[in-house]
Amino acid sequence: MIIPVSLGEMSYDIVLLRGALNNLNKYLNLNRRVLIVTDSGVPTEYAQTVLAQCKEGYTVSIEQGEASKSFDNYRALLSVLVKKGFTRTDCVVAVGGGVCGDLAGFVAAGFMRGIDFYNIPTTFLSQVDSSIGGKVAIDFMGVKNIVGAFYQPKCVVIDSNVLRTLDKRQLSSGIAESIKMAATFDKDLFELLENTDDFEGDADKIIESSLKIKRDVVEKDPKEKGLRRVLNFGHTIGHAIESSSLGSLLHGECVGLGMIPMSSPEVAKRIVRVLEKYNLPVSVEADSSDLISYILHDKKMDGDEINVVLCEEIGSFEIKKIKAQSMKEYIDGGIIK
Repeated sequence: MIIPVSLGEMSYDIVLLRGALNNLNKYLNLNRRVLIVTDSGVPTEYAQTVLAQCKEGYTVSIEQGEASKSFDNYRALLSVLVKKGFTRTDCVVAVGGGVCGDLAGFVAAGFMRGIDFYNIPTTFLSQVDSSIGGKVAIDFMGVKNIVGAFYQPKCVVIDSNVLRTLDKRQLSSGIAESIKMAATFDKDLFELLENTDDFEGDADKIIESSLKIKRDVVEKDPKEKGLRRVLNFGHTIGHAIESSSLGSLLHGECVGLGMIPMSSPEVAKRIVRVLEKYNLPVSVEADSSDLISYILHDKKMDGDEINVVLCEEIGSFEIKKIKAQSMKEYIDGGIIK
């Protein structure tokens, strides 16, 4: 299946097809220098499969985890591009999860003011969310994604066969992003996530539905001026939890936690049940004042106010601007152990 993303000159295709990893030259131009960025948590066979299809490929593996989205790795990858003689006609390919995609995409965006970038997501989270939309970034001074750009990939290739080797905790973390999109946009998808007894059999349908939600939002608001803010449901508190947890919690786990306080009581009950179904946490040991300090550095801050996304009914949303300090009431009322 080909899912087109229509963004004028920045348009690209999402290829959603089992087995696509072995036939990349049907979709990508690898007949040039290619830098493949992967990480230590990704089976080496995936990057090797990509490398075998390149005219001239180089593979760099970073350490698994959020800490790898750093200036040190950004500089190291740029150094490889310079030393290997990459030019504006060459490309970068991410083979991994959101960390690989964010870092590799930012490297591609910065090198020679932008070279082609392809994303091959290998985690459920990156397949349904972070691999599309063009947000690329690194972390800085303990703040997630504080340095980055909007830089669209040339193509995204999603082969759900790779999920067979994915750690169960990582899989659950990704499902949280589908829950996020379903809660705010798609009642039927939410009910599928609630009720399915065959997740593997329904995985492609869940991926497709999630991608189409994000695709539609990104097409209408590519640089997060309005509607795209809805995709941040759960992320304001979630990013704060992620930063304060120092890597002990995965991104999707934090997003799941962040959705609970921003929902009506009835929606919160359903979200808690579906999070528990996929073995995701529904409470956290944290200090709300500490979390507020991270929220004050959030990119969505506007003076002393922040745009938050609320969910009063499954399949709907409300964007509301509130005082950042008011977030303490939401946090204290929902998820603190």
